[in-house]
Amino acid sequence: MQIPAVKKSIPDKKTLARNAYEIIEEMIVSLKLEPGAKISEKSLSELLGMGRTPIREALQRLAAEGTVIIAPRAGITVSDIDISDQFRLIEVRRGLERIMAGRASLLASDEERRQFTALADNFSKAAQTSDEDLFIVTDRNFNNLLAASARNRYVLMAMSLIQGQTRRFWYLYFKRFGDLPKVSRLHANIALCIANGNEKAAQKASDELIDYVEEYTTKTMKAMC
Repeated sequence: MQIPAVKKSIPDKKTLARNAYEIIEEMIVSLKLEPGAKISEKSLSELLGMGRTPIREALQRLAAEGTVIIAPRAGITVSDIDISDQFRLIEVRRGLERIMAGRASLLASDEERRQFTALADNFSKAAQTSDEDLFIVTDRNFNNLLAASARNRYVLMAMSLIQGQTRRFWYLYFKRFGDLPKVSRLHANIALCIANGNEKAAQKASDELIDYVEEYTTKTMKAMC
């Protein structure tokens, strides 16, 4: 009996470009590529083992988000982080995250509510142990679940434009000026309010988190300036 050959799935162009974007964005956010660093399609293509077309598409998306600057003849540069600009970002983030928290509390499925409860437990553990790695992983999962359970693609599109800038600022300054146990507890509170289906409490908890983000951004700005 002849066994039919297994057809290997080949990632389409959109998938390759998305993968390239996620990898490069993570390198920039985690400061493996620091502000001001010069990068090129060729070097990234060789580093990531990808063709230049998905790399180019990823860089164009990052340029649209303000994460890199593409200039004729000057090449591609990782953009600087403007501390004062963070306050304008926080203003937009406050409204978007409030909407997401409220909608998620109303629209999350039973399974999503169980996941929010589990995330709250992980945030609480991170608060108790000051475990930065646990917080980072839990926060990423929380953001993804919040976006999915809010059931509003327009809010998701808007948030995607500012999350990278928010995470870059966090990596660069939070260790010096932030309070990991406090921010972990604030996240845990949002997750629990959503899990319990309490819209007003979820929105209030979201506002309290952004209040703290504004507080530590002010502290950072005063220290750096």
